[in-house]
Amino acid sequence: MSNIVMYTTQFCPYCVRANQLLASKDVAVKEVRVDLNPEERAKMMRLSGRRTVPQIWIGDTHVGGFDELWALDRKGELEPLLESVST
Repeated sequence: MSNIVMYTTQFCPYCVRANQLLASKDVAVKEVRVDLNPEERAKMMRLSGRRTVPQIWIGDTHVGGFDELWALDRKGELEPLLESVST
């Protein structure tokens, strides 16, 4: 099972970009489609306090959305976070 979880919807451009960024890091992502499952959307909102997608967790760390993921990558902080959860 992946240590990276991303809550998404089908037509979200930010979800696509987050998937592309994480794919470029060669990591597996467990994608949870909240547009197909209202219970998962409620869970995402409860866990993150946010309504928007994507919402990304790397291990136990709630990264936030694509903007936060991209900022981590630009600062050089994404790779170490990904390495900390790799098995």
